[in-house]
Amino acid sequence: MTSAARPLSPIAAPFKRGLSRVEAAGYVGVSPTTFDKQVLAGEMPGPKRVGTRKIWDVRALDLAFDALPGEDSAPETNDWD
Repeated sequence: MTSAARPLSPIAAPFKRGLSRVEAAGYVGVSPTTFDKQVLAGEMPGPKRVGTRKIWDVRALDLAFDALPGEDSAPETNDWD
Protein backbone atom coordinates (compact mmCIF):
# COMPACT_ATOMS: atom_id res chain seq x y z
CA MET A 1 0.00 0.00 0.00
CA THR A 2 1.35 3.44 -0.90
CA SER A 3 0.39 6.75 0.55
CA ALA A 4 0.54 10.14 -1.07
CA ALA A 5 3.36 12.36 0.07
CA ARG A 6 2.28 15.14 2.40
CA PRO A 7 3.84 18.57 2.35
CA LEU A 8 5.89 19.24 5.48
CA SER A 9 4.61 22.80 5.76
CA PRO A 10 1.70 24.81 4.42
CA ILE A 11 2.02 26.13 0.90
CA ALA A 12 3.56 29.58 0.99
CA ALA A 13 1.71 32.52 -0.48
CA PRO A 14 3.24 33.92 -3.69
CA PHE A 15 4.30 37.03 -1.78
CA LYS A 16 3.90 38.55 1.65
CA ARG A 17 1.22 41.15 2.28
CA GLY A 18 3.09 42.73 5.18
CA LEU A 19 6.70 43.84 4.95
CA SER A 20 9.32 44.91 7.45
CA ARG A 21 10.81 48.41 7.16
CA VAL A 22 13.85 47.13 5.23
CA GLU A 23 11.66 44.98 2.95
CA ALA A 24 9.26 47.88 2.34
CA ALA A 25 12.15 50.17 1.39
CA GLY A 26 13.49 47.54 -1.02
CA TYR A 27 10.00 46.98 -2.42
CA VAL A 28 9.75 50.62 -3.53
CA GLY A 29 13.41 50.70 -4.58
CA VAL A 30 14.97 53.05 -2.03
CA SER A 31 17.27 52.76 0.97
CA PRO A 32 15.75 52.36 4.44
CA THR A 33 16.94 55.89 5.32
CA THR A 34 15.23 57.39 2.27
CA PHE A 35 12.12 55.34 3.02
CA ASP A 36 12.04 56.73 6.58
CA LYS A 37 12.21 60.27 5.16
CA GLN A 38 9.37 59.50 2.73
CA VAL A 39 7.22 58.16 5.58
CA LEU A 40 7.89 61.31 7.64
CA ALA A 41 7.05 63.48 4.61
CA GLY A 42 3.78 61.60 4.04
CA GLU A 43 4.94 60.27 0.66
CA MET A 44 4.84 56.68 1.92
CA PRO A 45 2.39 55.21 4.44
CA GLY A 46 3.22 54.54 8.04
CA PRO A 47 3.27 51.00 9.39
CA LYS A 48 0.54 48.92 10.96
CA ARG A 49 1.17 47.42 14.39
CA VAL A 50 1.11 43.66 14.70
CA GLY A 51 1.92 43.00 18.33
CA THR A 52 5.18 44.81 18.87
CA ARG A 53 6.18 44.71 15.21
CA LYS A 54 5.78 47.46 12.63
CA ILE A 55 4.52 46.05 9.33
CA TRP A 56 3.97 47.93 6.04
CA ASP A 57 0.99 46.91 3.93
CA VAL A 58 2.00 46.13 0.33
CA ARG A 59 -1.30 47.50 -0.99
CA ALA A 60 -0.78 50.83 0.81
CA LEU A 61 2.77 50.98 -0.55
CA ASP A 62 1.46 50.37 -4.07
CA LEU A 63 -1.07 53.20 -3.76
CA ALA A 64 1.52 55.61 -2.35
CA PHE A 65 4.04 54.67 -5.04
CA ASP A 66 1.43 55.18 -7.77
CA ALA A 67 0.71 58.66 -6.36
CA LEU A 68 4.35 59.77 -6.56
CA PRO A 69 5.03 62.30 -9.31
CA GLY A 70 6.50 60.93 -12.52
CA GLU A 71 8.86 62.49 -14.96
CA ASP A 72 7.44 64.22 -17.99
CA SER A 73 6.70 61.75 -20.73
CA ALA A 74 7.70 64.29 -23.37
CA PRO A 75 11.03 63.46 -25.03
CA GLU A 76 13.98 65.55 -23.96
CA THR A 77 15.11 68.17 -26.44
CA ASN A 78 18.72 68.33 -27.50
CA ASP A 79 20.07 71.85 -27.99
CA TRP A 80 22.69 70.49 -30.38
CA ASP A 81 20.12 69.23 -32.92
